[in-house]
Amino acid sequence: MLDQVKALEAEYSEVESRLADPQVIGDPDRLRVAGRRFKELEEVLAIGRPLAGAHDDLEAARELADLAEGDDRDQLRIEISLLEDEILRLEGELRTLLLPRDPNDGRPVIVEIRGAEGGEEANLFARDLHEMYLAFAASHGWSVESLEARESDMGGFSEVMVLVKGDDAWTRLKYEGGVHRVQRVPVTESQGRVHTSSATVSVLPEAEEVEVDENDLQVDVYRASGPGGQSVNTTDSAVRITHKPTGLVVSMQDEKSQLQNKVKALRVLRSRLLQIEQERQQSEASEARRGQIGGGGRSEKIRTYNFKENRVTDHRIGLTLHKLDRILAGDLDAVTDGLLAEERNRQLAAGLEDGSTAGA
Repeated sequence: MLDQVKALEAEYSEVESRLADPQVIGDPDRLRVAGRRFKELEEVLAIGRPLAGAHDDLEAARELADLAEGDDRDQLRIEISLLEDEILRLEGELRTLLLPRDPNDGRPVIVEIRGAEGGEEANLFARDLHEMYLAFAASHGWSVESLEARESDMGGFSEVMVLVKGDDAWTRLKYEGGVHRVQRVPVTESQGRVHTSSATVSVLPEAEEVEVDENDLQVDVYRASGPGGQSVNTTDSAVRITHKPTGLVVSMQDEKSQLQNKVKALRVLRSRLLQIEQERQQSEASEARRGQIGGGGRSEKIRTYNFKENRVTDHRIGLTLHKLDRILAGDLDAVTDGLLAEERNRQLAAGLEDGSTAGA
């Protein structure tokens, strides 16, 4: 690991010089990439440098112990034992930091929530999830932009879509994709019986760099409408884009401008195309490297929210917390921390199995 630390020290100096280069400073994209890498290297070297120092101290202590006698030798042996323990601790931390980075880290995130099984109760639960993610974003200082919101008759959401921006937004939100199940007494239930409903969550990294050939697109415009078909616009401002090669369809009607709706629809379309390409690449990789917990498939029930027991259970890692009220208020960190730890453990286990150590 010391060889890796030396290589990272050299890269750190090179990136530091790059950040002072006027050509890089004048290019926002290059500056952003270099700044992100500089921050990553600082984090790794905050562990790597003390590790290298501990190795130097250990070597010196062993040399002195070979020459010392009596109490001095005993004291040096205690120091050697402490240094060996410290090295093991630092190596464990560094090994975690050197795990492969998710290529989507740092990207803005598109979160799409839809009511699924359960009729209007599912739409109301979709609103609850939407509010949960807004509160979660606020607690981390992320910014949120509304992309689309289709309200249902009772004030829920048949579909709602937001763009979340923050350095660690993807890192913490990527696990939310899948089916979220709720068990509670619906407001429409007159006899107090508990019903099970669900909403689906799709999480996509925004992908502005994905090129889309205009010839592959079919763009249709139509008049936007609200709950129950009530007209909310007197012009054909809503936009539906069909990507002919894949059959993907994205519709937007939240903005009054046809152009604004088209721009938003293209952002979502690019992100879905990026997801398709990344899933194709993952399917070609080995099972050990596939890695993302649960896969985020819509058919997979990833989490259950039980109101009667004030309980939330994440089925992927077997985590149960009796604080549903706090989680719906945006206190999701206990869940995402568990999912992050599980992913790191899988990556570490895969690295130990094939004997490899990944670079940062």
